[in-house]
Amino acid sequence: MNVLRWWWGLVLAFSLLALLRVFLPLPFANEIVIFSIYTIGCNFLLGRVGLLSFGQPAYLAVGAYAAAFYFYYVGSNPYLGILIGIAAGIVVSFAVGSLFVRLRKDYFALVNLALAVIIFYLMQKVLVGITHGDNGLWFLTSLSSTPVLDLTSPDQFFIFSLLVAFAVWAFYKYLDDSIFGAACLAAKINEDKLRFLGYSNYRIRLLAFVIANTTTSLAGAMYAVYLGFVSPEIGSPSRAADPVVVTILGGVGSLYGPIVGAIAYTGMKDLISKTLGNWELIIGALLVFVMLAGEKGIWGTLEPLLLKALFRRRVPAGTGRDGVTGG
Repeated sequence: MNVLRWWWGLVLAFSLLALLRVFLPLPFANEIVIFSIYTIGCNFLLGRVGLLSFGQPAYLAVGAYAAAFYFYYVGSNPYLGILIGIAAGIVVSFAVGSLFVRLRKDYFALVNLALAVIIFYLMQKVLVGITHGDNGLWFLTSLSSTPVLDLTSPDQFFIFSLLVAFAVWAFYKYLDDSIFGAACLAAKINEDKLRFLGYSNYRIRLLAFVIANTTTSLAGAMYAVYLGFVSPEIGSPSRAADPVVVTILGGVGSLYGPIVGAIAYTGMKDLISKTLGNWELIIGALLVFVMLAGEKGIWGTLEPLLLKALFRRRVPAGTGRDGVTGG
C-alpha cells in the first residue's frame, strides 16, 4: 500500500507539472523541468547528507560542454549527446569527489565554489580554441531528428524532459527509502554511530556526491540539447547560489521541494524582472521570510496540510478514538 501511495504521488505531481504546459509558455515549462533536475542533486546533498555545495554550476557545465563537444565536433544524435554528458558527470564527480568529501563541511562548500570558478575560467579563457570562449558553441541546426520523440522539437522535448524528470524523482524516492538513504541521513546526523555500525562515512558521502552531481550533469546535457548552444555563462560562479536558494525555497530534503522551488524561483524571476531590474532583492527577501517562518520551505509547509486533507481517515459516527464502536 505504501508503494502504491508514493507511486500515486509521483504520477499526480508530474501530471500537474504537465498541466502547466496548457497555461504557461513552452520555454517556461521546459525551464522549470530542467531547472528542477538541476536542483534535486543539491537538495539531496544538503537535505540527506548535510553537504552544502556552491559548486553545482561546475557540474552543470561539465555535462553541457561534454554534450556540446560531441555535437559540435563529432556527431548529432541528441540521445547520445545526453549519455556523453552523464558519463562526463560520473568521471568528473568521482575524480574530484574522492578528494572533496574528505573535507570538513565548510571547506567542502568553498572548494566546490573554487571548482566552479576554475571550470568557468577554463571554458572562457584557457580552452578558448575549443570552446570559442564567450562566443560559445552553436549546434542547434546540426542536431539530427530522433525516433519516437524528436528532441529537436520543443514540444516533444518537453515530453522527453518530463519523462526523464519522472525517472529521476522515482530514483531519488527509491534512494530515500533504501538502506543507502538511511545511511546518508546517519552520516549527516551522527557520523560516529554510523562508523560504529561498520559503515564507511567516506564511501557513503562519495557515492552520494557522484549521484547528486551526475544528476546535475544530466541537466547540463539537457540544456545543451534544448538550447542548441553552450557558452561559459552556463557555469558562471555568479549563479552558484541559485540551486541552494531553490532548495531552501522548496524545502530542504523534501522530494518535491525542487519542483516547487523551481516553479517559484523561475516564475518570480520572469515576472518581477519585467518590472524591477533588481529582482534578486525580492527573491532574497522571500528567502529570509521562508527561513524565519520555520526553515521548511514552501513544500515543507504545504506537504503536511495536503497529506492530512488527502489521506485522513473518516471515522464512522459512534466510533471511539481506538476505532472500536461504543456500545
